[in-house]
Amino acid sequence: MMSAAYMIQAGISIAILLLFLVLRKIFTKYVFQLIIKVSHRTPTDFFTHILLSIEKPLRWFFVLIGLYTAINYSPFFDQEMQLVNQFYRSSIVILLAWGLYNLTGVSSMFFDKINRRFELDMDDILAPFLSKVLRFLIFALTFSIVAQEFHYDVNGFVAGLGLGGLAFALAAKDTIGNFFGGIILITEKPFTIGDWINTPNAEGVVEEISFRSTKIRTFPQALVTVPNSTIANEPITNWTKMGKRQITFTLSVTFKTTEEQLHTGVKRLEKMLREHNGIHDDVVSVAFEKFAAHGLDVHINCFTKTTDFSAHLKIKQDINFKIMKIFEEEGISFAYPTQTVILEKAEETVLDPLNKREHEHV
Repeated sequence: MMSAAYMIQAGISIAILLLFLVLRKIFTKYVFQLIIKVSHRTPTDFFTHILLSIEKPLRWFFVLIGLYTAINYSPFFDQEMQLVNQFYRSSIVILLAWGLYNLTGVSSMFFDKINRRFELDMDDILAPFLSKVLRFLIFALTFSIVAQEFHYDVNGFVAGLGLGGLAFALAAKDTIGNFFGGIILITEKPFTIGDWINTPNAEGVVEEISFRSTKIRTFPQALVTVPNSTIANEPITNWTKMGKRQITFTLSVTFKTTEEQLHTGVKRLEKMLREHNGIHDDVVSVAFEKFAAHGLDVHINCFTKTTDFSAHLKIKQDINFKIMKIFEEEGISFAYPTQTVILEKAEETVLDPLNKREHEHV
């Protein structure tokens, strides 16, 4: 009779487990997909993202409930129910942590929602940094709760870590320096991902900023990895943040240019630059600078309104064409390096060969 009762309880236990597996299949294939479709009709995708983050943990939650209920009806685990309960509660904590871990991903709308709600002005650097910090905290908190569930002394574990803290700090000095260097780069924001920067170690476009290093893609397409502790203590020139781009050069005209021609040409050049749509008219300088070795030097200095290199080149080209036209209209010629060589022919006295022989005979 006892054996038959055990068999009945075991059968009920297996049936319960199979029932929850079937419910899991039905929920995943029909109910969950229906909830997803309904969530797509909401004004925001935040709810949909939450559902997608907890989808896999939710599937395992059905398995966990079915397994725990089946064990409760099973006649074989009466003596081990305390251990089963510990595993069950720990599994619930792990599933919740799994869902939160997915929710705090880099591409998660969680950060976008916080950014819009509190106007934090998060960029491509801060979101990955916060994601890694939150995921580490979730992992540490989950580990602590599960350890306490099994009556492990977490305080003693932390104290034990403190004994080797000094040795660890000395061994990981560079790593800790890079970590705090990364925090400085994120908080002070001397540059962000996509900026064109110049440092003593590299010049190029920033591709990635991690806890340990910053990756810079140079213009020849080489990838330079600079430790954060190094780049945080170096002078950084951020060309992307410049408000205007400079144009400065010197033109040489020939010495044949008259004072009136040069004076008129300089005035017309300055007027052209001040009226140009792509040039800041507050900083325009055109002046006859000096008498050079090969001609008269006219110095030009101005700034384009755009900082984009391609647009800057087009404005510079337009200015060059207009300079050529102005000089052509004024009859001014460009000077180029020349060298004048003067040859002097020395006079020679040539003696008549006969006279020469007579002179030698005497």
